[in-house]
Amino acid sequence: MSATESKGQPQPFAVAGVSMRDLLAAGEAAALVSTPPRAPEPEFSERAPERREAA
Repeated sequence: MSATESKGQPQPFAVAGVSMRDLLAAGEAAALVSTPPRAPEPEFSERAPERREAA
């Protein structure tokens, strides 16, 4: 029988060897990878009407 079985209470779960900084970086990377790219913005020349020359 192991030491944890003899106590009768479950031990709290903990991930050993992983820093909070690494966990946050992994979450940030996952968000970047799972987010689809933005649609390209229209060209400036398409948005602005062409100017006419003065007479």
